[in-house]
Amino acid sequence: MPTSAAGSNSPGCAARGFTLIELMVVVALIAVATAGAVLSLRDSASTALERDAQRLAAVLEAARAQARANDAAVWWHSSDRGFELRSPSRPEVQQAWLSEHTRARSSAPVQLGPEPLMAPQRIELFSALSPQHRLWVVTDGLRPFAVQVPDAPGRP
Repeated sequence: MPTSAAGSNSPGCAARGFTLIELMVVVALIAVATAGAVLSLRDSASTALERDAQRLAAVLEAARAQARANDAAVWWHSSDRGFELRSPSRPEVQQAWLSEHTRARSSAPVQLGPEPLMAPQRIELFSALSPQHRLWVVTDGLRPFAVQVPDAPGRP
């Protein structure tokens, strides 16, 4: 009578299924693939809007510093495709939004400098894809421009 070690397949025995280790490896691979797919799809309209808001705050601060250094005012204007920086001492600079769906709105053109203290400013950014998602780029006139979420307490 032939004998065989446990787990070895003899010619007369059929395989009965998968081991627990094999199933766990497959489940782990599926989880890693799913996580990769979710992270690659994460770049939504709200993320693009946040990137544009951070960039606008940095550009406004740089223009503010340049206006103070040159002792000449710089004006920020919104346009359909981006925004413009105007100054009497240099030609108009146009910059496009990072996302083609980003839009900006302010009650008046924003004056940056040359004075160290300026009036409080607020620029509303929203996405043409999801207009309900909005962010503001704000300053109280003394502090740097910063991105503000609408639900934040103490909103100007």
